[in-house]
Amino acid sequence: MEFTEQTRCREMAKSSTFYRSVYSEIEEVGWEHLVKLGEDLTFLSFRILDKKGREHILEIQLKRTYPKCPPSISAHLEKLQEFWSILEDIDKSLWVDDMKASFATSYRQINIGNDSFIMLSINASDPRSLPEIRFLGSGPSVNVMRKTWQKNSKRWKKEKPFLENLASLLETHLPGPPDVLKRDQQVECGICYAQNLPIDDELGNKSGCGTDYTCDNTNCSRAFHSICLGDWLRSITTTRQSFNVLFGNCPYCSEPIAVKINSSKQ
Repeated sequence: MEFTEQTRCREMAKSSTFYRSVYSEIEEVGWEHLVKLGEDLTFLSFRILDKKGREHILEIQLKRTYPKCPPSISAHLEKLQEFWSILEDIDKSLWVDDMKASFATSYRQINIGNDSFIMLSINASDPRSLPEIRFLGSGPSVNVMRKTWQKNSKRWKKEKPFLENLASLLETHLPGPPDVLKRDQQVECGICYAQNLPIDDELGNKSGCGTDYTCDNTNCSRAFHSICLGDWLRSITTTRQSFNVLFGNCPYCSEPIAVKINSSKQ
């Protein structure tokens, strides 16, 4: 905030209790955080950081009776921490269609490919609750996803992470941001040809996981799900097993590979 604004406010503070109160509050918050100040000092906006380093612009409208009814700001910031964290996870992990999406909105439009989208509306007061969802598009995949959501909606569990719940109910992993998609274009499994394993409790901590094994041969570097590779190696008669490790050959380049398997799959 320019020095002239501070000077103007200090001069006005000499004329009334209201102006003195506003000037005192700005002094306490810090002039470096002031973004905008109204002509009559009844409107102010501050730039602040929450406890996770996220930047927010707070706009405050004051009545002439201030400070008899002071606004409460910090309490609202604390209350909204989880809501903002969920929005931040969505923005980082999914293909959010609106790159200007901010913490001031409670919805996100997610691009799911083929000119189709889902619109998520998150309850700011209870962000872990089942969100409202709209499916936008006319393709068959949208209709399948809509029916799947309706079928599974009662399986939403507030104690689970938001994105994990979302993937579980939709029975699929949604596309990541475009820059992540570019990096991950070649990560489909060389055996099942899918990027992610299905959501299935029987897979344990591997449920929904992407490829987690890459052939060490730099001329090959083919990616696999270790579960798929383990199942494939078991079908080959030349495969050897020592404890919970299978030894065999890459199905693409025939170089030696070693895959650790779950004891339950032995």
